[in-house]
Amino acid sequence: MLTRRTFLEGLAASAAVPALGAGPAHASEPIPVGAIYDLSGPLQGFGQNQWRCAELAIEQINESGGLLGRPLDVKLYDSQSDTQFYNQFANQLALRDRVAVVQGGLTSSSREVIRPILRRLETLYVYNTNYEGGVCDRNFFATGATPGIYVDLLLRAAGERWGKRVYVLAADYNYGQISAQWIRQAALALGGEVVGEEFFPLDVNQFGATISRIQAEEPDVVLNIFVGPAHEAFYGQWASAGMNQRIPMMSTTFGGTSEIVRMPPEVVNGIMVIGSYYESLDYPFNQAWLAEFRRRHGTDYGYLTDVPIKDWYGWMLWAEGVRQAGTTERDAVIAALETGISVDGPGGPLTIDARTHHCFMNTHLAEARDGEFRILERHQNVPPTNSADQCDLQVRPDTDTMYTPDI
Repeated sequence: MLTRRTFLEGLAASAAVPALGAGPAHASEPIPVGAIYDLSGPLQGFGQNQWRCAELAIEQINESGGLLGRPLDVKLYDSQSDTQFYNQFANQLALRDRVAVVQGGLTSSSREVIRPILRRLETLYVYNTNYEGGVCDRNFFATGATPGIYVDLLLRAAGERWGKRVYVLAADYNYGQISAQWIRQAALALGGEVVGEEFFPLDVNQFGATISRIQAEEPDVVLNIFVGPAHEAFYGQWASAGMNQRIPMMSTTFGGTSEIVRMPPEVVNGIMVIGSYYESLDYPFNQAWLAEFRRRHGTDYGYLTDVPIKDWYGWMLWAEGVRQAGTTERDAVIAALETGISVDGPGGPLTIDARTHHCFMNTHLAEARDGEFRILERHQNVPPTNSADQCDLQVRPDTDTMYTPDI
């Protein structure tokens, strides 16, 4: 298991070892690994920080001696936020570059382009984004949170503070639609109800009619699952209508593209969020990790929350799997990861669940306050969602499906 001690030892070693891209650090042949990130296009606000965190992990692995005495040689591709490039690059990485693993992808659509290609070509895939859950595939590991991890805790907090009548606003694709199902289930289980529900394509940026409907319904709280730059317009329109002083706002996605430092405090203060990582966490590992991240990348990156951080975890988990397997061979690494490998990190430990190939993780309830997220509650080692125990890769390792919530 990667611990704070081994992490700090890696930092100390970095001064004496060339950085990634500076030439071979070992006489042994490098291990090719693949990365596909949205480095340009409309999703670059996510993708650039995802890559910064991934790059940090890869550099730290190389600076500590690589894996099995061999450095990692990353084959990095920019998807340009375009699904067609995910198809092209997934094939290139598996067939031409012959990589040991591919990590990356942001949206569910990008994941479901990459995943079947890599499964067919027998190249391990690690997906590090929060998503709607349900993928059950032995060739696939997910470090991101699924809605069941967050929604129940968020609605419990809302019920204690404000009330149980919820109005839901969500992005109109799998993540938003399935998250809304989880919200309806959780609200009913807690004695509440969803009194309104609206879904928006990713290019929608006008919300006046929606705000009027919310004003008329007068819910106790609004829960939004917005995604992408167009949806950010909602927050300013909500505040301009004076609604941020009248009805509390919660979100499972706010902060993912550094909105907390890009938007005025008077617009975003008071928004309640939940996630596995915020820069304000006082874990010693986080303080050391964040200092190292800023040493390498400066301070103009915005603000990190749990989506980009999970890319660091994803590379570190795979590396630990290789160490324990003693090889980069896919089946051996999968078997090692299925032993329940755990990696400590800036958000606390992340541990693989062998049945689902998803992860146990710490979860933090927080509130936007003056350019920062103030931690309100901490929940340790929260299990991944596995509705009705549908996914069990130990019993049915040949499963290749995406289950929808049994709700």
